[in-house]
Amino acid sequence: MPYAFPDDLLQAQRDWYTAYQQLATTENPARTTVLRRTLQRLSVRITTHPYWASIPGRAPAARMALKQLAWEPGEAGS
Repeated sequence: MPYAFPDDLLQAQRDWYTAYQQLATTENPARTTVLRRTLQRLSVRITTHPYWASIPGRAPAARMALKQLAWEPGEAGS
């Protein structure tokens, strides 16, 4: 089932993947702290987005669809 994700939600998931990839490759402890805080902030933004209330009962499948869409080549860096 296709989902109509709001642009800000999709962008937050893309930003989460970007920060996660940066965290995986950084060796700077100060940068690590900033990236971890960024991931926490984005995680809260994604999980508390009002969109999830509009699809009760289907949220787990929609969350996986969001992750897959944001991860697709050409999508994550858009």
